[in-house]
Formats: sequence, C-alpha cells, structure tokens
Amino acid sequence: MRNKVAALVLAGTAGMWLGLAPARAQEGQIWIQIEARNTLTAAEDRARNWAGTLPEVSGFALASGWYAVALGPFADEAAASVELDRLRDSGAIPADSFLADTRLFRNRFWPAGAPVAVQPVVPVVPVAPTATEAPTAPVVATETIADARRDEAALSREGRMDIQRALQWVGTYASGIDGAFGPGTRSSISAWQAREGHEETGVLTASQRNALVDGWRGELASIGLQNSRDEEAGIEIDLPLGLVAFERYTPPFAQYAEKDDSGMQIWLISQPGDQEALYGLYDLIQSLALMPADGPRNRRPRGFDIAGSNAEVESFAQAELTQGKIQGFIVTARAADANRTARILQAMKASFRPFGAQVLDPGLVPLDDATRAGLLAGIEVKQPDLAASGFYADTSGLVLTAAANVASCGRITLDAGLEASILAQDAAGGWALLKPAVPLAPQGHAQLAAALPVAGTQVVVAGYSFGTQLPLPTLTFGRYEAAQALDGDAGRARVSLATLPGDVGGPVIGADGLVIGILQPAATDPARVLPQGVGFIAPAPAIAAALAAQGTTLPTLPSAAGTMAAEDLTAIGTAMAVQVACWK
Repeated sequence: MRNKVAALVLAGTAGMWLGLAPARAQEGQIWIQIEARNTLTAAEDRARNWAGTLPEVSGFALASGWYAVALGPFADEAAASVELDRLRDSGAIPADSFLADTRLFRNRFWPAGAPVAVQPVVPVVPVAPTATEAPTAPVVATETIADARRDEAALSREGRMDIQRALQWVGTYASGIDGAFGPGTRSSISAWQAREGHEETGVLTASQRNALVDGWRGELASIGLQNSRDEEAGIEIDLPLGLVAFERYTPPFAQYAEKDDSGMQIWLISQPGDQEALYGLYDLIQSLALMPADGPRNRRPRGFDIAGSNAEVESFAQAELTQGKIQGFIVTARAADANRTARILQAMKASFRPFGAQVLDPGLVPLDDATRAGLLAGIEVKQPDLAASGFYADTSGLVLTAAANVASCGRITLDAGLEASILAQDAAGGWALLKPAVPLAPQGHAQLAAALPVAGTQVVVAGYSFGTQLPLPTLTFGRYEAAQALDGDAGRARVSLATLPGDVGGPVIGADGLVIGILQPAATDPARVLPQGVGFIAPAPAIAAALAAQGTTLPTLPSAAGTMAAEDLTAIGTAMAVQVACWK
C-alpha cells in the first residue's frame, strides 16, 4: 500500500512539472505590476491592450482576489528597478507601477497556455494507518503575535509607510505618513482588523499585511490615481485617470468624462472673480442636474463645499477664492461606488493645489453671465417646474409674490438658487411673503402704496417675462383701470398690461414709484375669454393691512403727486424685482 501511495505522489508531482497544474510565478522572480482589475474579464482586456505596446506582458490572479497585469520576469531587483524607472519616466506605464511581491501572485491567466517555469509542489498525501498506528491530527501552522512583531520589526521604513498609506486609503488612519507605528497607527490597524473579522491585536500578521497592502496597490492601479498638472486651468491634483479621461474645456470647467463605463465624471473649476462671482458659482452648481438637491451645503466668504446624493448618484463640489481666482472641482459618481468615491475624494482634496496666475478664459467675469449660450455646453442644468416673478419688500430681503407661484412647491428658490421659505400667505388674497434662507441686502425694495391711484394713470410691471430663458427683469408699461375686477370683486384691481406668464407675481408700480399691487395669473375660465391686455392685481393696501394684522409691517407710503420719468420707474422696478422658482 505504501508503495502505491508513493507512486501516486511521484505521478502528481511529475504532472505539475509538465504543466498540468495551473501556472504560477516562480519564487524569487521580479515583476513590474502596472495595473490590477477586480474581474478576470476586465484584466484580460487590459492585458491584451498592454501586450500590443509592451513586450513580456503577463497576468496573474492575486491573493486579494484581484487580477494583476505585470511585466517580466527580471533576473534581479536592480535590473527591474532600472526598467521600472525608464518606463515610468517615458510615460509608457502608469506612474504608480511598482515592483510586485510575487508571493502574492497566484494562477497565471495571460497569455493563455504560455509555458512558465513553476515551483514543484509536492502535496501532502495522507497514508492510511496500519492496525497498530493511531491516526494523527493534521498540523496547522499559525503565526503568533511574537512572530508578527518580529516580521514587522524587519520591515523597511518604506514598507511601514506603505502600511500607513494603505490604512489611510481604507479610511482608518488619518495621521502623517512617517513609518513610525505609534498609538494612532496601532488603533487604525485594530480598526481594520475588526472590520475584516480578525482579532484586534494592533499588529498585522504577514498574511494580513499582504492582504491590506496588496488590496491598496491593486485598487490604486485599477483607478489609475495619478498626479495631473493642468496648465490651462492652473491646477495640480491627483485624478483617477483609470476612471475618467479629459474631454474638453468649457470655461469655467475642464471636463473629464467617464471611462470604460466607470460611472464617474470630474470637472475642474478655474475662473477669475471675486466674492460675488464665487457666490454666483455656488448658486449655479446647485442648479446643475448633476448635483442632487439633498445634501449639506456650506458657503463661506472665501469658498464653499456642496454635497448631494440620491439613490442613483452622489456628487461633491468645492471651490476656493484666492488672489482673484476661483478654483476647485466637481465629482459625480454612482451611489453604489460610494466607498471608492470617498477614497478618491480624499486623495483629490489632499493633493489639490492651484499654481501660477493662469485660469480658464480670463475674460469670463463676472459669473452673472454664466447662463449665456455655450457656457455650460454638455452639462444639463436643472429647470424649475415654474419660474415667475416677485419683488423685495424690505431691507432684509423679504419677498412678495403671487400665491399661485408657490402653491404646492417642494422647494422655493430666489434668482440663481438661494433657498427661501413661505413666511406668510393668503391664497384668497393672491399673495405670499417669502423669507430667504439667509438675510439679504437688496439693491432696492418696494414702498407699498397706502391707497390705489386714480383710474387712467400710467403703471409699469417689472417681471421675468421669459422665465429662465432670460434671467433679467423686463419692464412692461400700461394703465391702471379700476379698483375692482370686472365682476365687482374688490379683492382684485384691474389693469391694462400686455404681460406674459413669467411676469406673474411681479410688482405693479404706479406713476409715483409706489407699488400698487402684485400681478395675478390670467383668468382660466374657458367659457369667458377676456380681451388681450386685461389683467388683475392683488391690491397693495389690502396686503399691507393683512400683514400688519399678523405682526409684519412693510414700508408703506401715501401716494405722491406728480409722475416719474420712464427711466426712473425702470430703475426702481429693476432694483426690486427677483425671480421666484418653484420646484415640485
């Protein structure tokens, strides 16, 4: 029986030498790992691509479950290091390529069927016990804490720093990369061990260390994180060039489109400007379809951070104002890739560095012109469900508008995106008073008329006639007709104005510059179509009285004699008008 068993052992060993077992990298060989993928299909595609430009390309499964693409083997580490430096310096391979530990290489998958020198593996074959022999339990080698400490002590400083870098990448370490294992490093190792289901010793065993560092290197290789210097934008930053690729400049953005269905897109931000332009950019980004509405917003005098997420996507934006330049970036990615995105964001934030005086399109100031044609080519801007008009009612920025403009809104914004809420409203009276999320200092505000004017006098309405298509108010002149509607309703005064739907909610201003009312929506009775130009207003005296009864006093003046010039009325109306947007 023993002779038969020995014969089986020899036959099995000979089969492995003849290539019947899966091919593996030989112990002691040196390889350059250029990238890794988390699926075999993706790794085979990348190996095939690299083989078209580089010689001696191979692919191996890794201990971590990823798949590496490597160059080699090399006779010794010195020769491999020289070739690694040459290929990286020439740009032939990624800058984060490295000399791989072949102990982590498993079965070779590329090129398929190629002969590779392999280690002879002699399997342990159990021998059947005789009648006088008792079966023995298998011996399992384990690494003790003492063994792990000895292995750790033998590591080079660079090897210890790699452990800290890997811990930082997985999110358990936030201190400096110095190779010194103090309490912070120990606690972060324990946190990683707990997450991976290991005993929390604060000391990595050899297998744990290899899994941690190899996983970090493999993920870095898969995302292609590389330091990029954009001379046009004046920004240096680490970018995941395995996931995105530069597409074009559309000032103030340098756009990086997704690569290989990665689900990630990046925009570098670079423009001249001041605080007003910074705040305009803050409002603009929130209006982009790529930025979900739910998430924290933080606007500071010299910068901002915006985050948004929903079930499908998560996005992040940041920008800083320094020396007349506004620079930053926007990242959007699939919500399912949240962990990967968080690590990439961490690297981008840590590496972001503006340089020089260069910005994109030096003539692009201020950002008030951001919506002009072509500025956001390729970037979808979210549109509100309704965009109409309102006007500042006092020095703090309270806004009056038509009640119909804010009925059933899930969210209300003013102008380019400033959040607002309903402070008071009267649907029957036709008005709503809005409070901005932060106090404002408008250029101008309304003075409400204490009484309606004489019939036949000139009036003007200031409104955003064309909605979001023209983000500036227009002035429409007409005539005040009567203190009641055609059916005798004293809650509506009548005017003659050729208005558009976007004008609804705008201030109707009398010849003396006082606001006499809020423009109401056109009548919708299908059985009774009014002549062109017949309009109605919610009278200002009634609005002021209703608000005063609730404890809110707005500036009110008695009518003045005389008539203002048309240009003066235009200036007054333009200063107080504000666009009101309703988002369902």
